[in-house]
Amino acid sequence: MNNKVLDPFLAELQWRGLINQCTDLDGLSGHLHGQQRTVYIGFDPTSDSLHVGSMMQLMLLRRFQLAGHKPIALVGGATGMIGDPSGKSEERNLLDAEALRRNVDGIAAQMKRFLNFDGPQAALLVNNFDWMKEYSYIEFLRDIGKNFPVGAMMGKESVRSRIDSQAGLSYTEFSYMLLQAYDFVRLHQDHGCTIQAGGSDQWGNITAGIDLARRMTGESLLGITAPLLTTSDGRKMGKTERGAVWLDPARTSPYEFYQYWKNVADEDVMRCIAYLTEVDEETFRELTDQTASDPAARSAQNWLADWMTQFVHGQDELSAAKGASKSLFSGELKDLSGDQLQTMLGDVPSESLSPGVLDGEGLWIVEAFSKSGLVKSNAEARRTIRDGGAYVNGARVDDEQQRLGRDDLLADDIIVLRRGKKKYAMLKFGTA
Repeated sequence: MNNKVLDPFLAELQWRGLINQCTDLDGLSGHLHGQQRTVYIGFDPTSDSLHVGSMMQLMLLRRFQLAGHKPIALVGGATGMIGDPSGKSEERNLLDAEALRRNVDGIAAQMKRFLNFDGPQAALLVNNFDWMKEYSYIEFLRDIGKNFPVGAMMGKESVRSRIDSQAGLSYTEFSYMLLQAYDFVRLHQDHGCTIQAGGSDQWGNITAGIDLARRMTGESLLGITAPLLTTSDGRKMGKTERGAVWLDPARTSPYEFYQYWKNVADEDVMRCIAYLTEVDEETFRELTDQTASDPAARSAQNWLADWMTQFVHGQDELSAAKGASKSLFSGELKDLSGDQLQTMLGDVPSESLSPGVLDGEGLWIVEAFSKSGLVKSNAEARRTIRDGGAYVNGARVDDEQQRLGRDDLLADDIIVLRRGKKKYAMLKFGTA
């Protein structure tokens, strides 16, 4: 990137692959070296919980703080009423004041796990609605808008791509960049903030803020972006068939969170460890070597799942998630509650049957597998049993004539079927 010796903090970001763009890397290195600086990252309050993608920015702020700098987490209460066009193909729904307040409160509570809000470099949490509510439309245009050239805005890829798209760009969204640019100016004036960081999709907004500050104050501020959290083929990470992977345990259970990281692809796992955890460089190299030499051992995935779950949800939830995972894959399911089974198997197909089919002779095992959808026919179910690939509640089925009864129910109303190592289904029998 350059031949000069970087500030140790930036050198760490560099080996982790966390420097995507910087307005002046050498200047930033000198600016950071030996002095406490203030840096901010903005977060859109589009939900009352942050998700895995948000962790990239939260961990970046945390790294600045651990290096001795002062972080500001800005929640966009004002800009959240408009919507950022960056990376979007169409305009999103606008939030009302009550929804914004609820969302701001939710994500503020989550940030306390990542950032220290006490001490000499205590983090600040600010809401840009607090200063934007002071302005009338005329005042904002007169005091700020006159310093913001439209040509510069039109040159930003995030704006140009939306204007050229089928959805187009509303004047409301067009104003977003100006509001966010003013955030940087205001934080510099109020808190001495000299650095804005963010994801690579925020580059246009960051440079707009730097340009506005230069025009309004004559100050030269700095910007740096990190890559987005994506898979090796360019898709955003943090998505499952059930939706986003949330930090709120009520939305994504600690077990689901744990399993998500255990199942990260080999091509992506080391990047996740570098981006999202506090792994040291020596351990990172060891995990890289282990993944290359013995990928089947999943050493890196296990390390990542343990670290992430403990950090986000705590040791007790990590222990519970690991215990549930062990129970599922060992077949020791009888002591698990219905809620635990539903959480562990929330993504698998399920079929509801009348509990009466378990009475009398019971439900024929071949018919059970056919009804579950794990096989396409009774003949395929028989072959699966003969080949040793059929399991009921974790126990292998050896007899094609086996019948399932009420004694086979887990948590009073569930039977778990498995075909091979990874294909699961649930039969739900309701109440008698």
